Amino acid sequence: MLIRIVRMTFKPEAVEDFLENFHVNKKSIRNFPGCQHLELWQDENEKNIFLTHSHWESEEHLNQYRDSELFKSIWAFTKALFSEKPQAFSSRKLE
Repeated sequence: MLIRIVRMTFKPEAVEDFLENFHVNKKSIRNFPGCQHLELWQDENEKNIFLTHSHWESEEHLNQYRDSELFKSIWAFTKALFSEKPQAFSSRKLE
């Protein structure tokens, strides 16, 4: 299993647009082949910083999602809302 964390910092005025788009698309992401889990987290102090936490069966499944039209449409919308470059981390659980 691959665990993916993506940290995104949004323009403060774009937070509601991001949240609306996430809520519209979250079921499609969760139902994408290979996606086992998806959560959205918000920073406790910086309300315009969010993290997605997802579990994928494999890196191949994550890459299939990243190559999909679903991801391309979500990312095209989302990246226009950023105030900083996002950071992504892929990890495997050891214990």
